[in-house]
Order: sequence, then C-alpha cells, then structure tokens
Amino acid sequence: MCRHRPARRAVTHLLRPLYPSSSASSSSPSSSLSSSSSSSFLSFNFFSTTPPPPPHKVFRRTLLNNIMSASAIPARAASSSSSSAYYQDASWEQVVKAKKAQLATAIPAEWRLEKQRVAELTRTGDLMGSRAALRSGVLSVDELDLTEKHTARQLVEMMARRQVTSEQVVTAFCKRAAVAQQLTSCLTEMFFDEAIARAKVLDQTLRETGKPVGPLHGLPVSLKDTYKVLGYDASAGFVNGLREGPAKSNSHLVTLLLEAGAVPYVKSNVPQTLMTADSENNIYGRALNPRNLKLNAGGSSGGEGAIVGFRGSPLGVGTDVAGSIRIPSGCCGTYGFKPSNHRVPYGNQSEGNPPVLPGPWPSAGPLANSLDDLELFMSTVIGLRPARLDSTALDMPWSPKTIAPGARLRIGLVEEDPSWPLSPPMRRALHEAQKAVAAAGHTVVRLPRDPARSVELGLHLATQFFELASVENPDQDLAALIGEPLIASVANRTSPFSAEKPPPVKFEGSTIEYIDRLENARLSYVGAWHAAFNDHRLDALLGPGAHSTAVAHDTYGSMPYTVLFNILDYPSCLIPYSKASKVLDPEPWISDVPGLPDYVPEDVDGMPCSVQVAATKLREEHCLAVAREVDAILHPRRKL
Repeated sequence: MCRHRPARRAVTHLLRPLYPSSSASSSSPSSSLSSSSSSSFLSFNFFSTTPPPPPHKVFRRTLLNNIMSASAIPARAASSSSSSAYYQDASWEQVVKAKKAQLATAIPAEWRLEKQRVAELTRTGDLMGSRAALRSGVLSVDELDLTEKHTARQLVEMMARRQVTSEQVVTAFCKRAAVAQQLTSCLTEMFFDEAIARAKVLDQTLRETGKPVGPLHGLPVSLKDTYKVLGYDASAGFVNGLREGPAKSNSHLVTLLLEAGAVPYVKSNVPQTLMTADSENNIYGRALNPRNLKLNAGGSSGGEGAIVGFRGSPLGVGTDVAGSIRIPSGCCGTYGFKPSNHRVPYGNQSEGNPPVLPGPWPSAGPLANSLDDLELFMSTVIGLRPARLDSTALDMPWSPKTIAPGARLRIGLVEEDPSWPLSPPMRRALHEAQKAVAAAGHTVVRLPRDPARSVELGLHLATQFFELASVENPDQDLAALIGEPLIASVANRTSPFSAEKPPPVKFEGSTIEYIDRLENARLSYVGAWHAAFNDHRLDALLGPGAHSTAVAHDTYGSMPYTVLFNILDYPSCLIPYSKASKVLDPEPWISDVPGLPDYVPEDVDGMPCSVQVAATKLREEHCLAVAREVDAILHPRRKL
C-alpha cells in the first residue's frame, strides 16, 4: 500500500478548484474558497492523528462536498431540488419515469450505444467472453489496458509514479462503466464530469507537491446505492426513497474515501427491500450478470458485483447483512470481503444507521478483482480512523498479518448441510478446494456434526431476526406499505419454516421477551462455534461460497452459507474458484427444498463457483492473511 501522507498544502489545494468564488464563472475553477469562514477547515490536515474539529456547518459542507466540481454543484442542486419537489406530488410511475429520464442524460452522447449495437453486444449473453467492452468501440486500446490488466493497487502505484494520470484512469473506468450500464443496468447514478474534474485536480496536486493525496490517490471507486453522495439520490431501491430528495451530506465511508484520495464516480443497483439476491427494483430495473445476462447478478450489492465483474470498476463498496457482498461476488466472479460489524464505518447511509436491536448487523466492505485490493481497501479505511467520524465504528488500528513460509494451518471445513444441499458444481468446487489446501501441507479438519452449530440453525435464527419488524403484524401488506408493486423475488419469497421445521425460538410472551430469548439463542450458537475453534485449535474455516452459482432470475432463494457468518459476526472472504461444467456435472438436480434453486447444467455452464474463508470475530487481518494463502494455493498462476 502507498503510505504517502500529503502535506497540508496538497489537501487545501485539492479543495480550492471545487468551490467557485462569487465572481468565478461556472466553467472556471476558483483559486480559493468563497467563504471566509472556511479558513478553520483549511488549517485541518486530513491525515493528522488528532481528531477533526467539531462538525459545524462550514466544516461539514466543505469536507463532504469535495467530490463535486465547481460547475456541477449549483446546476445539480437546482435540478435535484426541482425534481424532489415534483416527486412529492407524483405517482410512483411518474417518479420512475422522471428518474429514468434524468439517468439517461448522465451518459455523454459519444459514449452512448445505439439500440442495434446493444442488441449485437448482448446477443451471446456473455459480455466478458464476447469482449463486449472492446467491441463497443467506446474505449481506446490504452483504456482497455488500464481497465483489464491492472489491480487497483497497481493503478494507484502507477499514478503515484506518474506513469499514468488519474484523469486517464478515471476516464477509462467512466467509459467502461457507461458501457456496463447500457448492457447490464447495473448503475443508479453516474457523475462522470465531476469525477474527471476531481481527477484533474488530483493530478495537478501531484505535479505541484510530488506527493499523492492519500493511499487511494486518483483511484475510481464505485459505491452501492445506499451510500450517500452529496447532491445525488440514494433511494435504496424504493420509489419513496426518491421523494426524500438528494443527499444533503456524504456517508461517513464516502468522506473517508475522499480523504484517501479516491474518486467516486458511480453508484450501483440494488434490490427493492435490499433483502433478495436479485438486484431489481421499479426505478432502475434489473442488474444483469455480465457473464450471463440470463442469470442473476446477486444481491443486495448486485450492481457492484456486475460493475466490478465487468471491470467497469477497479474497487467497489457494498454492504452485507446476509451475504450481500459475497453473493454478488460469487455470482459475477469477483472477490468480496465481509468484515465484522463496526470495523468499517456504516453510518449515514440511506438504509439507516445500524439497528439498535440485537442480531446480525450489516457490515460494509469491498468487492474487487484481486484479494490484494480487498486488503488495500481495508487497510486504507481503517488506517484513517473511522471512529472519529462515525460513532458506531470501532477505534481499532489495522495490524497486517502474514502467514510465515512453511507454516501449517489448521482449517475447519464447513461441509454441506443435508438440509441445504449444494448444487453439484459448488459441491465439486468445495471438494477440490479442500483437497488442494490439504495437498499444500495444511490440515483440513472435518468437524463432527453438531446440531448446536448447524448451517440450518444459523439460517433459521437469522431469519427470525430479519422478521422482527413484522412480528407483531405478520399480515401487513408490504406493497401498500411502500406504495409500489413488489418485484418478483420479494413477492415470491419463501420461508424456511414449516410444520416439520418450526422456528427455533417460539414467539410467545411480549415482544421484548421474545427478542431476549432470540438473542440468547444466537449467543448460544456463537458459543458453539467458538468452542469448535478452541477444541480443534482452528486457525480459520473453509466453506462453500454459497449453495449455488448464479441462477435464473428470481430463483436464487435463501442464503444459508453466507448468513452463517453474519449471525456469528465473523469476517469472511469470498474467493472465486472453479466453474460450473455440464461435462463434469452433467446430471440435473431438481430441488425439493423451498428456497433452493434447481440445477440445470446447460443454464449455468461456465459460471464461477466460489469458496469462503472465515475467521473469528474482529480478526479481519488474520482472515485476509489465511485467504491470501488459500488463494495462492487455488490460483498459483492467476492473472487478471
């Protein structure tokens, strides 16, 4: 990781062109901030080890606005304000129509694809295998090289050495993101002009100071729609989310990314309710899988999975409460990492702050095309001390770990739960992975089956927590509540419970008493897994990435193998490994389990499989170190 700490002058110089003085023209960046009251902010070093000054109005406005260009802020604010007023009185259909019209203008004319061209590029359904980005004609040869042949860390290092400019890198990814949007509907917001303007300022700062502005200097970063970016909508997949108007501040994580020198440039698609593996909503449509447009991109960070999988983003940011980072990563063939709760700041998102109820909390984390880039994100964000901005974030430093050469690890195997069968390709991938790890000299421990820590029990407990909002009104009409029709994956959702398999914790007595019993049951579950780690002297766990590869739209169902690590609050790294094969796994499998999809060999042939590496709570550094070891075993000659 680049550990340069820019001088104060570099940071203040970065901000100046982003705020016009009253006499500046809209197209000419100002050389100084217009407000005299901003001087106190300019004396604050972003990278100081002392806490920032209190977030008074000027400080917050200056700190949180610095993504926008001088010309974009006034125009965007005006258009957003008028749109918001219109949304208040319009029907949901009218709101959607207006938002789609606004989104259509976000792609520059020279990057737009004609309908016939879109049809040609999507004919095979495999955008990656058919080289759709190349065939689109939007990107130059050099831009294709930048987006396809380098990790995020390599790009940052290249920019720091001035081998390439941030403007070149950001423009290349903006173009590729524009192509991705037109082929997969993976995005909800695009602010290309502002991103390129910020990149130019970063380049100028590097030229004048000789120092990069932070460890992510000039790197374009994509964001899940739930993250707030000042002046842009953050609907979280709900039409009513648009009625709230554009964000008046940035999410805390966005602020930290800006401090690190990153360049946010797009926001990505999510499912209505954020609780299905199909990222579809009535506003932006369905995010499609770039490896097979007929299959799901995952959810709820499905737009991130698609844009990173298409290589339209070198580094994406999602959230995960049941697998919402790891499922899209698995579906789209990327790496994904779910930290323990509170290590990465979660506050000030459109889906709200972390809940006050017990149970699984959502985590924020990265998606990328290399494991090294997951660690780049984690070390950067945690190194900036997120607790100084977000009261829910832990003030816990990043302490990198490595596995010593020749070290022998003890890795517990999370095997297939008979109640939740793995699809044949995923079963084969897990078997091949554990064999490879054992062949490399590590001990793979087959844990004895124990109902107290079964995958099924974890899923059932998580489901009961997720249903707390409706426990006193189970028959409420969700469509009427949100004021719009339900998407298919929400309307057709199934419960894992039945007369034969009732919930593990019975709802009786008061709601408070029920929640207390439910949390005690969760703690017992956590205790059973903790005992397994101690009894078998485990360093980590290895398990399936999910029950299935990407599948036909609206059929993915439940998430037993990912929510396991949410209910435990364990960090978990998803590693793409192996592929579905109609030759190796030719027999179809018809599921008799509600919430599990069928296996149709021809439909998923060639789709990525995956495994997960997990460690105990708050051991993110250790988890990534073990994952790096496993990844090196599974991909000894991996290239991007």
